[in-house]
Amino acid sequence: MTVALPPSPSIAPPSAPAPLRATAGERILCTVLAALAFGVLGVAAWLTPAASGTGTHQGLGMPACGWMTAYNLPCPSCGMTTAFSYAAHGSLLASARVQPMGFVLAIGTAATALVCTHVSLTGSRLAHVLGARLTPRVLLALGVFAVLAWAWKIAIVRGYLTGTT
Repeated sequence: MTVALPPSPSIAPPSAPAPLRATAGERILCTVLAALAFGVLGVAAWLTPAASGTGTHQGLGMPACGWMTAYNLPCPSCGMTTAFSYAAHGSLLASARVQPMGFVLAIGTAATALVCTHVSLTGSRLAHVLGARLTPRVLLALGVFAVLAWAWKIAIVRGYLTGTT
């Protein structure tokens, strides 16, 4: 007599395979994101980067940074528009020197534009693969880098890096 054994509880049933193509909604979302990213880069390319390293945003009709005006201290985003503009003009070293976090965000924006365009046109799952890499640890590292980049910008404005204190 043969007795059938019950299935082992440690063996999970196979799950449904991940879809091979992006859904229509994902492709539409990527189309919108690509358009926005290319738009930001286009505006950055249209602007002339300020030689001082801050103030490029004033080319868009925005006022001068309130922190710089009141305290001669850059805000956390000071220099980011300039960094984007330098990057959009292909001056990557100048972009990184002016505002390191702005440089990272400009490169990230360009990567987003390219990846989202690829997903939109091909239905690739590349955005999912890359998005899964944005773990809490990576986001924390980016946050720490943003603070360090702000400290770098303060050191530039105060003249600590140029020897003109």
